[in-house]
Amino acid sequence: KGKKVGYSVSGFEDVLLDTMLRSIGLSNQDVKLVNVNWSLSPSLLTGQVDAVIGAFRNFELNQIHLEKQEGVAFFPEEYGVPAYDELIVVANKNSLASKKISDFLTALEQATTYLQNNQNDAWQAFVSYKSKELNTELNQLAWKDTLPLLATKPRQLDAKRYQQMAEFMHQKGLIPKALELKDYAVELQ
Repeated sequence: KGKKVGYSVSGFEDVLLDTMLRSIGLSNQDVKLVNVNWSLSPSLLTGQVDAVIGAFRNFELNQIHLEKQEGVAFFPEEYGVPAYDELIVVANKNSLASKKISDFLTALEQATTYLQNNQNDAWQAFVSYKSKELNTELNQLAWKDTLPLLATKPRQLDAKRYQQMAEFMHQKGLIPKALELKDYAVELQ
């Protein structure tokens, strides 16, 4: 209460923060929102804000740690926000039967399996692209934290998760109507 919270994307992040705060008896009215324009870690490190919303689990805490400071993560799904997928494959609905789409999903699944089973080799392949820019301590930490979070079955659609998020977004005024899942998502075999 009374703290400054940095954000980058108004609308969705405001709703997430308000939901999280309401789960502990507060609201957005109890904090001062500051647009830090994607500068989450620097705004924390310089004291411009006391907290941020929208940080990635695999990045900002590591970045702060490397600067010899520590942070605490509050995960939205532990404070009233339904669990949701961060990265989603989007395709034209008229192309869903295309072999290219199926092949892409197969490649994505195989790549995820390879990454998780061959973490060091995959890391070396990643940094070999641009070693000076990519082979950093921050990227190494983020890489390690990212791999366990990857979906091992990218073809699989968690209908309940999507429906809960659609209803949440509708209840919070982010979308005018919670569509039926079949109207915007499919699970491809």
